[in-house]
Amino acid sequence: MAEDTLIQGRYRLLDLIGRGGMGEVWRARDESLGRRVAVKCLKPLAEGGDSAFMRVLRERFRREARVAAALQHRGVTVVHDFGEHEGQLYLVMELLEGRNLSQLLEAGKPSPLPVIEVIEVAEQVAAALAYTHDQGVVHRDLKPANVMRTGDGTVKICDFGIARLAHDIGFTAKLTGTGIAMGTPHYMSPEQIAGATVDHRSDLYSLGCVLYELATAAPPFEGGDAWSVLVGHRDTTPAPPRARRPELPGPLEHVILGLLAKDPDQRPYSATALAPGLRAARAGTPGGGHAAVTAMGARSGHLTRLGAAPASSRTPVQHPARVPGVVSVPAHLPATVPARPPAWSEGICGGSRASGAWSAVETAAPASGAPEGERTSAESGAAGAPGALSALTGPWTGPHGAGRPAPVAVPGQGGPPAISSARHRAVPPAPSRELLAVLAERHGAGLGLGRLGRWEEAHEVHRAVAAERELALGPGHPDTLASRYETGFALSRLGRHREALEEYTRVASERGATLGREHPDTLAARQETAYVLGQLGRYLEAHELYAAVLAARERTMGPDHPDTLRCRHNLAFNLSRLGRPADSYELAAEVARARARVLGAGHPDTLVTRYEVGYALGRLGRWAEALETYLAVAALRGESLGPDHPDTLAARYESGVCLGRLGRPAEALELYRDLALARARVQGRDHPETLRALHGLGVNLGRLGRWPQALTQAREVCEARERVLGPEHPDTLVSHREVAVALGWLGRWEEALKVYGYVADVRERVLGPADPGTLASRNDEAHCLEQLTRSIEAAGAHR
Repeated sequence: MAEDTLIQGRYRLLDLIGRGGMGEVWRARDESLGRRVAVKCLKPLAEGGDSAFMRVLRERFRREARVAAALQHRGVTVVHDFGEHEGQLYLVMELLEGRNLSQLLEAGKPSPLPVIEVIEVAEQVAAALAYTHDQGVVHRDLKPANVMRTGDGTVKICDFGIARLAHDIGFTAKLTGTGIAMGTPHYMSPEQIAGATVDHRSDLYSLGCVLYELATAAPPFEGGDAWSVLVGHRDTTPAPPRARRPELPGPLEHVILGLLAKDPDQRPYSATALAPGLRAARAGTPGGGHAAVTAMGARSGHLTRLGAAPASSRTPVQHPARVPGVVSVPAHLPATVPARPPAWSEGICGGSRASGAWSAVETAAPASGAPEGERTSAESGAAGAPGALSALTGPWTGPHGAGRPAPVAVPGQGGPPAISSARHRAVPPAPSRELLAVLAERHGAGLGLGRLGRWEEAHEVHRAVAAERELALGPGHPDTLASRYETGFALSRLGRHREALEEYTRVASERGATLGREHPDTLAARQETAYVLGQLGRYLEAHELYAAVLAARERTMGPDHPDTLRCRHNLAFNLSRLGRPADSYELAAEVARARARVLGAGHPDTLVTRYEVGYALGRLGRWAEALETYLAVAALRGESLGPDHPDTLAARYESGVCLGRLGRPAEALELYRDLALARARVQGRDHPETLRALHGLGVNLGRLGRWPQALTQAREVCEARERVLGPEHPDTLVSHREVAVALGWLGRWEEALKVYGYVADVRERVLGPADPGTLASRNDEAHCLEQLTRSIEAAGAHR
């Protein structure tokens, strides 16, 4: 690129800001909007390169750029646009006036940054990482050069998505003799060095490296070459920062060394968890009080309160707009609704009670040991939880009145910002009894819609009632919180887990502040928070929160209380998702015995836990015992719920999985045939669970060597899943793979290769190239190429 170049008729390059391994950064003018921007121009794509690779590269660039553009946070550089111009990929970003941390370190050599500035950077970068990680985005190349400090003291992270793109293009990643990807060795995590799976904890390690260097003016590991630095990250404990700089606050050193733990599991579970340590470090720093002016912002004439997260960095709680008048209940809703059914997802607890009544729901996740063709997504039911109606006629100010303590953050969550007591002093006028009665009626109608499984409608009713109650009674009133709890419950049932997490976190914080952290209602909200964290795949955070709630329940209710047992069940369920099937089995078996003793052997809650015992046994490869457990659960559920109840059918499905694993495909085939008929009769032929049973039928046709029939069955299920679930749904891709398996067994390898390649390409685009599912698909593709004696291509696919 050259000065005055006009990109896509819109962005005019003015002057070169910087140049690096990926390309150049230009100051530019957006001619359409008349604003200054920064344009990062990646190095030109190699001419004559492999067209398929270039096509994948361009698609990956677009995907990474879209991800970066979706990030909206004060601590993340804004991406405005992206595209390709004359063979060069480019990103258009906000123009930042300031210096990156690498430049600041260089300018201050040999001295490190002032302690208060290190803390300020740490707080802002941690807030930005907490946001991006919550969006499922990992940076992968956090280093001083990728963190910019602007003139007003704002710290921004740059180049999200660029690190992975750089690795794929090969601009900056070089391979050592042992095949290790070389990025920026001074800031690479041990798992990056080992080529293992990288998640958000790798960014936390890199942040520890950055903070170590800011605090001491030297990286944690130095050496004469890149390899010695990598070996240091992998094998050597870093020198304590205070050994290099004694005046550093002890809490700051503790934060840095915690981030630098070799084992990702030993690091903080999230960037949010750094806040207490950084607050303690600030408190121990001269001039670091909360009324102070930041060292960074003051020099530029901008005043910022130390310790206060930037307003835009806090996740706002979305309040629904006030709905004038009364939101009517749908006319077709019956005057009375059936009692809330016992469903099977133990993430649910009563919103305001601590009784032994069972309202549990279990979501049985697929057993990792099951063949890919049989068990691909969750067997789940649905349930609701009753909300608390206090029947109070006035606004709620909490037991401590206007001066009540600030809300307490939920363990495992940063929680919303502390709610000022001023908000609770602004007491609204006392609402009329008529209004309260109408709101209570609408709340009950929302519960009824949930019992009928009409969660979209239930969510709308609860959201509107929560808004009206907040206006009439105040945000901390028990009835308001009960409606917010039910709003979160409906969101969870709709699969909108991030929104549900926001609602539950707020309810838990408010209830903790007004009722106490160990009140049954508070514990219910905290337990739901843990459940949603698990649904978001944040199993470690969920585990820590479940453990805290369980300890509180055992203290306040006793070890055999039904709600305590429910929490212990949840903990067992989550242990399995953490990859600890042996621990999960032991705890689940213990809970099953306790529930049988307290509630009875045939109680739905007891059977839920026995179902989980079967799942854990399968994960441990103990298929005969798992089969025996599932058959017993299916029989007892058939007696109490009926043979065609979805929960009875779920246990029968798992029995089929076990039969297949035990080498008894003929029995599995008959079971799946009967199950598919029952599912179709109860839920319809195109229901996902019916299609799962039909898929299992096809898998076992193949196991019996009946491959023409297996191919026909797989194609029919695949077509139905594409229509019902979408072409890129995980279950649809599993069906495509089963088609390819059948084609291969029939010797039709060319056709099989096309299907395997399609599945691999979709998984790579959706899940990323390093995802285990993508790698398994590439392995399938390589195997197919080997069968076609295309060994060179097969070797490439294996790589």
